[in-house]
Amino acid sequence: MRVLLDTCAFLWFIGGSERLSRPARDLMEDFDNSLYLSLASLWEIAIKINIGKLELAQPFATLIPEQLETHQIKLLQIHPDHLSRLLDLPLHHRDPFDRLIIAQAICERLPIISCDQNFPAYPVKLIW
Repeated sequence: MRVLLDTCAFLWFIGGSERLSRPARDLMEDFDNSLYLSLASLWEIAIKINIGKLELAQPFATLIPEQLETHQIKLLQIHPDHLSRLLDLPLHHRDPFDRLIIAQAICERLPIISCDQNFPAYPVKLIW
């Protein structure tokens, strides 16, 4: 199965947080699945670190590439068609990073691992 990780799901997974649901963790630990992380998530993480809302166990430049490789997570680039889809999304959710992740999931036909309460307002499949 191919799945897109929400930023929080990625951070909880690499941090071993109990906040990640058991079904989500099981799916993410199964190397038969293809995990994707949006570049928007990396941008969001960098911004949150920069403004003091997030601390990582190691420097970003060390931790992120290491975790992507360890868990075989592929980066999902941001393409013009993702941004075109974003323009068509209703404003149920105002977070720009989440809206881009939703647009990417729709374009790429990927379910999203997320517990975000706003995501069900959009035509995406959620896994939690």
